[in-house]
Amino acid sequence: MEKDKQKRLRSEDWFNPGDPKSAFIHRSWLRNQGYPNDYFNGRPVIGICNTWSELTPCNGHLRDFAEFVKKGVLEAGGVPFEFPVTSMGEILMRPTAMLFRNLASMDTEESIRANPLDGVVLLTGCDKTTPSTVMGACSVDLPTIVVPGGPMLNGKYKGERIGSGTFVWTLKDKIKNEGFTPEDQIEAEICSARSAGHCMTMGTASTMACMVESLGLTLPGAAAIPAVDSRKKVMAQLSGRRIVEMVKEDLKLSKILTREAFENAIKLNAAIGGSTNFIIHLQAIAGRIGVPLNLKEFDTLGSKIPLLVNLMPSGKFLMEDFFDAGGLPVVIKQMKEHLHNNALTVNGKPIGDNNKKAECYNTEVIAQIDNPFIEEAGIAVLYGNLCEDGAVYSKTLKIAMPI
Repeated sequence: MEKDKQKRLRSEDWFNPGDPKSAFIHRSWLRNQGYPNDYFNGRPVIGICNTWSELTPCNGHLRDFAEFVKKGVLEAGGVPFEFPVTSMGEILMRPTAMLFRNLASMDTEESIRANPLDGVVLLTGCDKTTPSTVMGACSVDLPTIVVPGGPMLNGKYKGERIGSGTFVWTLKDKIKNEGFTPEDQIEAEICSARSAGHCMTMGTASTMACMVESLGLTLPGAAAIPAVDSRKKVMAQLSGRRIVEMVKEDLKLSKILTREAFENAIKLNAAIGGSTNFIIHLQAIAGRIGVPLNLKEFDTLGSKIPLLVNLMPSGKFLMEDFFDAGGLPVVIKQMKEHLHNNALTVNGKPIGDNNKKAECYNTEVIAQIDNPFIEEAGIAVLYGNLCEDGAVYSKTLKIAMPI
């Protein structure tokens, strides 16, 4: 404890640098926002990196979430400052949000590096906002915690579950062969996106939320909580409290994002039937933090893992069902024989300890490991004259993609 008290906060180089002129400049301009004097006297300064945007509908609720994070930061004795970064939504951006992932990563990195921040909370949601902000934060390597925005509630139309991002692929067939009218289409559009949040299938957004929980970057159970569930707001507030303690403990990203954490994420992605986009983003994060990770390892580590989660697009259910069944903690517990259970997480505890009491409430959604939905369901890596650098093959979706 004495060592923690003596540790100089990064923010003090701005607010108490020993040079009265610099201190005057940095503090006085912030005072126009009405901040009290004790904000500048050695309290941990927490940046809330917000990917909110009205042009990113999956992240449209994150402005409200930031207030819950701020509440938690203040309760723990920190000082919160919210700041925006480039937000990318696959729904509207053309030709693809992937073109802007590295730009958003640079925005995140330089916003953190240039400002008087001791710790960071990343508010994420749509596909690329999660990896881009994590990548940027890795390059600065401060204490960092992720608050995933959460999936939408289940889509339901005429008694049928419809998943955002999956139902649309059946639309042409329904129009041609099932008499699907323009009125039906409008109603289905509304039903498939009936609440705030990102896609509720196991698409890239849900995969990324599970990825950061698998890596140990969220509080336990954060990934699957629906965006409009009150427990998501509680998670945001508790994350605000926790980041202040992480600063005091100097629990930086490099202490969490170890080789073991990346191996856990690869195996858990296979068990949940996660998106193949996971490969590009996990490799980018590993590169930023300095952990070697090559394409072949996604095959050697993950291709023999059983599928434990029955979610669209390869299965039947949606993220709300996954949460109700127990969420990712159940999968982590089921997978304990395959994982590095001592890998550290943001709450300061090993991932195995965090999830050892998890219970499954619906085996139709989350299978037992001795009775999986598919025996070997991970991503395979293929090589040949059409893909000399490798291609990834999803065993659950039965599709191959060149790298």
